[in-house]
Amino acid sequence: MKRLSFVFSLFALVLFQACEGPPGPQGPPGLDGLDAVNIVATTYEVSVDFTGEENYEAIFDWPEELVESDVVQTYIQWEVDNNGNSIWRALPQTVFLQEGPLVYNYDFTVFDIRLFLDGAINPSILGPEWTDNQVFRIVVIPSDFPDARLDLTDYEAVTEFLGVTEEDFKNNTLQRKKSNN
Repeated sequence: MKRLSFVFSLFALVLFQACEGPPGPQGPPGLDGLDAVNIVATTYEVSVDFTGEENYEAIFDWPEELVESDVVQTYIQWEVDNNGNSIWRALPQTVFLQEGPLVYNYDFTVFDIRLFLDGAINPSILGPEWTDNQVFRIVVIPSDFPDARLDLTDYEAVTEFLGVTEEDFKNNTLQRKKSNN
């Protein structure tokens, strides 16, 4: 039985050994491939003072109506490190204060985006470090975004994947409208 296995293995080795020789004739040309999809995200940077007169919210109109399936991701400038680099965090972002939780949050429609303070805390008792000059970056990701495994809460990963630069944020502004409240 061992001899039969050896003979069979030797036969298989000889049979499947690569052969060399001149290349065969050129085959017919293949079909053209599809052009790559260029995903272009729209970016905005806004600075907000949350005030009681505007119900601690800011509403901005989109310059163009969004597609219903577009995704909007918003980040807040949480701090600036010792090297002057901004640290961005995805919204919603919760801060646990002694008086209760404060939540920076947002919602959007195809027409506008609303940034607002939320939580169990009375926003009127907040100091200016929580309400004044809050900087947000908004990324509108088109509906034809590829099915990629991307953590949308990771600002660096999102901007790198979409090829977004600092200048992309600085060059776009949104028009603020008055709150309905």
